[in-house]
Amino acid sequence: MKLFAHELRGELLLYTRSRELAFFTFLLPLILFVLLGSTYGNDRIGHDRGANFLEAGMLGYGLVSTAFAGLAIFMVIRRESGILKRVRATPLPASTYIAAVLAATLIAFAVSSVCMIAIGRLLFSVPLPSRWLSLVLALGLGAAAFAALGLGMTTVVRSAEGASATVNAVYLPMAFIAGSFFSPHSFPQFLRAIADVLPLTYFIRLMRDVLLHGHQLWDNWSDVGVLVAWGAIGVVVALWKFRWEPAEG
Repeated sequence: MKLFAHELRGELLLYTRSRELAFFTFLLPLILFVLLGSTYGNDRIGHDRGANFLEAGMLGYGLVSTAFAGLAIFMVIRRESGILKRVRATPLPASTYIAAVLAATLIAFAVSSVCMIAIGRLLFSVPLPSRWLSLVLALGLGAAAFAALGLGMTTVVRSAEGASATVNAVYLPMAFIAGSFFSPHSFPQFLRAIADVLPLTYFIRLMRDVLLHGHQLWDNWSDVGVLVAWGAIGVVVALWKFRWEPAEG
């Protein structure tokens, strides 16, 4: 436990000192929320006010940028620069190191989510959530699923130089198609068909049901099941293919 706490403090310190990582995974979702909320926050999207609808989607964007993209990119960079190989050669257990990295990522996302909800309330008069337990459980489930997918994503990226390009090519279209920024109901049929298989679609749907309609987490077992299934896929791929040493050649 002491090793975990020590490593967690180190990971949090590294996160706060990495200006690029902190900006793109922490500040950028908040900035986009302010910009988009100022643009159409008072419009109506179906039966919901624009800012209320947008807050749930931006929580999804914050999740995928932090727990998926940010985690995948810096783990690839650490692997290809030899950091993971050196860590593996120390007495620190591999499980403790991975647990500390994941915990730091989840803490960053938790703080970002609190800031997102606070901005929604202070700037756009979005009501505070009424189902706090379901909200926390849904955020935790989504963070675990996308962190697992982020670790799985590291297995297909072979170079530090290609990490940002490859991961961005996956998560940015996913955020758009899943409806993080706009309602997907106006999208062409082929985009909606793609959205139906994306894990972020189900997380955002879960967020909107909890935040906008007052649903409990256990009222949406189909969405929960899809997130669990995607998270399990990420775990299987990571356990099967995760590497501690740089790619050869």
